[in-house]
Amino acid sequence: MISTWIKTIIILPFSVLFVIPAILLYCTGYHWTPNHWAWLGMGGILSAGGFFLAAWTMRLFATQGQGTAAPWNPPKKLVVAGPYCHVRNPMISSVLAILIAESLLLNSVWIFGWFVSFFIGNTIYFPLFEEKDLEKRFGESYLEYKRNVPRWIPRFGAWRGGPRAQTT
Repeated sequence: MISTWIKTIIILPFSVLFVIPAILLYCTGYHWTPNHWAWLGMGGILSAGGFFLAAWTMRLFATQGQGTAAPWNPPKKLVVAGPYCHVRNPMISSVLAILIAESLLLNSVWIFGWFVSFFIGNTIYFPLFEEKDLEKRFGESYLEYKRNVPRWIPRFGAWRGGPRAQTT
């Protein structure tokens, strides 16, 4: 299971968070210029929060979902715990937070542009593909979850309805 997670992390979030930004910075002749201390502080907070949320959601996928975020090893059970009680895509939310943090810490409009592109791409991808797959795999349990938990903007209170883990 550990090798599957290592492969998942290297291929998915590592590429989005480090490889693509590095290529963007290299190709645009990036030279770091200091940002205002407030933006740097905000970037540090978003970065720490994003990495914490990413670790938490990956742990939930492994322990409760019995799978990974990778399409080749999806969770076998529907995860409706922790941050998933507030928002349907906390893993992507963590990546978005880290990308904004990178744009602030590196003072890079190019990374901010990558953040916007990544968000738009996921906003299109999720309803067209991922949510359809989850509806097929988890049926009414996922549909109830989808009706009660928003895709991007977290609900204030945790949703407590539905099963905690639904098997495929």
